[in-house]
Amino acid sequence: MNLNQVTISSTDVAKATEFYKKLGLRLIVDALPRYVRFECPDGDATFSIHHVEEVAENSNITLYFEDENLDETVTSLQGKGIEFTSLPEDKSWNWREAHLKDLDGHRLILFKAGEDRKNPPWRVDD
Repeated sequence: MNLNQVTISSTDVAKATEFYKKLGLRLIVDALPRYVRFECPDGDATFSIHHVEEVAENSNITLYFEDENLDETVTSLQGKGIEFTSLPEDKSWNWREAHLKDLDGHRLILFKAGEDRKNPPWRVDD
């Protein structure tokens, strides 16, 4: 089994599309104003957005996007007007993370984890 796609909701899919294009995702399905799908520049995962009248306030979704050049990417995104709630910082779980929110309030974390993403020192083996 492989995770193929994650879908989030938005009250304005067109504006959300522009935001995620700024992040570097590539638009592969355009059914505006109700739906879009992107592919990530690395890997095989896809990401989509569908229209809703109202986004749930207590959404517990956090989207993680890994980037090997995290600090440079954050600087580049800031230059494009993307605002971060926290800049790149080393975490105790061996990841480096920067936090932000999209236009609908979904939490996003851009991170760099390298080998520790799937193989941290505390990994449980079968």
